[in-house]
Amino acid sequence: MSYFDAASSAPLHPVARQALQASLDEGWADPARLYREGRRARLLLDAAREAAAEAIGCRPDELVFTTSGTRAVHTGMEGTLAGRHRVGRHLIVSAVEHSSVLHSAETHRTRGGTVSEVPVLRTGAVSPDAYAEALRPDTALACLQSANHEVGTEQPVAAVAEACRAAGVPLLVDAAQSLAWGRVEGGWSLLTGSAHKWGGPAGVGLLVVRKGVRYAPQGPADERESGRAPGFENIPGIVAAAASLRAVRAEAAAESARLRELTDRIRARVPELVPDVEVVGDPVRRLPHLLTFSCLYVDGETLLHELDREGFSVSSGSSCTSSTLTPSHVLKAMGVLSEGNVRVSLPLGTPAEDVDRFLDVLPRTVAAVREKLGAPAGAPAVTVVQDGSLVSLVVDTLGKRCPIPVIELAKVITDVPIGGTVRVLSDDEAARLDIPAWCEMRNQEYVGEEPTEGGTAYVVRRKAP
Repeated sequence: MSYFDAASSAPLHPVARQALQASLDEGWADPARLYREGRRARLLLDAAREAAAEAIGCRPDELVFTTSGTRAVHTGMEGTLAGRHRVGRHLIVSAVEHSSVLHSAETHRTRGGTVSEVPVLRTGAVSPDAYAEALRPDTALACLQSANHEVGTEQPVAAVAEACRAAGVPLLVDAAQSLAWGRVEGGWSLLTGSAHKWGGPAGVGLLVVRKGVRYAPQGPADERESGRAPGFENIPGIVAAAASLRAVRAEAAAESARLRELTDRIRARVPELVPDVEVVGDPVRRLPHLLTFSCLYVDGETLLHELDREGFSVSSGSSCTSSTLTPSHVLKAMGVLSEGNVRVSLPLGTPAEDVDRFLDVLPRTVAAVREKLGAPAGAPAVTVVQDGSLVSLVVDTLGKRCPIPVIELAKVITDVPIGGTVRVLSDDEAARLDIPAWCEMRNQEYVGEEPTEGGTAYVVRRKAP
C-alpha cells in the first residue's frame, strides 16, 4: 500500500515515536509544581519549546502549544482581533485559506466585523499588489497561508508581510503545510502550525505571537501557556512534536530535492499518459512533495476508490467526493477544473518505485472510470433550436451530478456548426466551475450562465478547432 496523502496527515516520524515513548515515563507530572517530578516535566516542556522556537525562528516566550493547528488558528485570530478592536474590525483573508481561517472569518462577520477576501491567480497565489490594496485604516488583522494545502502553491508571504508592516497591520501566517521544509521568511506577526502535518503526533499545534502585537486572550483566564492555550499541557505529545520537527528539518534539504524530482515526474508524465488532464497549481513556486491534477469526464469519488483498490491512498478536492457536492473552495477560487481531482502528497522516504507504479496504474484506472461513466444508458436529452443559420442545442442534465454535465456537453459540441451554441441545463453546483474550465481546456467559448427553471443554463459557443 502506498500512502500519498501526507498533506492531510504525515505518518508518525520514528523520532516522534521514540520521543513520545520516552517522555511518557518522564513527562506525566504537572510542570507547574516545584517538586522533583514537576521540575522534570517542566524541563521537558521548556526544552521542547526552545527546540520548536529555534526551528521556526522566534523567541521561546513567543510560542505556545495548543491542542491542534485549527485551535491555534482560531486562538490567534480571536486574540488579535480582540486586542486591536479599537483600530477597527476589518479582517483580510485570501480566497484559498484553510477552512479553519475561513470559518473564523465567517464567525467574525456574524459578530459585526467586515471581511475582505483577496482573489488568487489561476496558479493559486495571491498578487501582493492586490493584497496591499485590500488594506484599510480599520484593518485589524490580515491572514495568509505560507503554502496551499490542496495544490501546493507557495504564497508571497514576505512581500505581503512588508505591505502589512507598512500599513501597521499584523499578518497571521498559517504555516501548517510548509514548516517541515523550512522557516517562513518575512516579517510576519503571528504563525500557526500543526504537528501531525510534519510527522509529529496529532493533537499538538503551535501558535507564535511576536512581541509587540496587541493581543487579548479570549475565554476564561488560565495561567498555562501565557493564558493563550488553557488546560494541562500534553507534554509527551509536545516533546514528540518538537523532536520530529527538528528531525524532519535535518532531512529537509535532501528530501526536498528528491521528492521534487518525483513530483516533477508525475507532473510531466500524467498529461502524456492520460488525455484531458489539467495539472493545477504553480509548477515552480510550490511545495516539493505535493501536486494536484484534475481529469475530465471522471467521477472523483469513484476514481479515489479505484486507486485505493490498486493500493494508493490519495486525496481530492473534487465535489464528487463531498457529501455537499460543492467543489473545493480552492479550486473554485483558482477557476480550474474540479472534477476527477487527485491530490498526491508524498511522505518523507517515498520510494521512486511507488511513483513509477502509480504512473503505471493511473492511465488504465482513469480509462476504466471514463468507460463506466462515458456511456450512460440512452442518449442525452437534446433539443434543437434553429435561429437563422445557426443551431443551438439544449442538453438537459438536470438531476445529474459531476461529471455527467461535462460529458454530455462534450458529446454534442461537434453537432453544432462553428458559431452555434450548446445550452447545458444543470442543477449541479460543480458545473458552474467545470464547464468554463472545460471550455478553456478544449478551446471553446464560454458565453455565460442564465437562470432557468430548476437550475442554470450554461451557454457554450463552438469555436473553430
